[in-house]
Amino acid sequence: MAAEIPDKLYFKIGEVASLLSIKTHVLRYWETEFTALQPVKSRSNQRLYRRKDVETALLIKDLLYRQGFTIAGARQKISAASRSQHLPVNHSESPQQIILDVREDLIRMRNLLNKNLNE
Repeated sequence: MAAEIPDKLYFKIGEVASLLSIKTHVLRYWETEFTALQPVKSRSNQRLYRRKDVETALLIKDLLYRQGFTIAGARQKISAASRSQHLPVNHSESPQQIILDVREDLIRMRNLLNKNLNE
C-alpha cells in the first residue's frame, strides 16, 4: 500500500483507478460490497472520492490482492476495524474542511437512507 496519494480534496473515479492500478468497474463493484467505500456524487452524478475513500480503496485492494481475503472476509475485517477505531479529533484541519467533511458525511448518510427506502 505504498501508493502516493496526491494532496487534493476530491478524486474522480479514473484517478483513483489509476492510483490503485485497477479498472473503474472494480471500484464500482467494491462500492456495492463495502459500505465503508461510499464516494459522494456530484450534481452531474459523477463519483467524487475523498482522501479517506482512496485510503479505504487501498486497504480493500491490499486485503483482497495481497493478503488473499475473500470479499466477505475483507468486509468483516474493515467492519471490525471501523467499530474498534476511536477517531481522534484532527485539530490541524481548518473549520472549512471540517464543515466540508461533515456535509459529505451527511450526504452519504442521506443517500444510504434513500437507497434503503427505495428497496
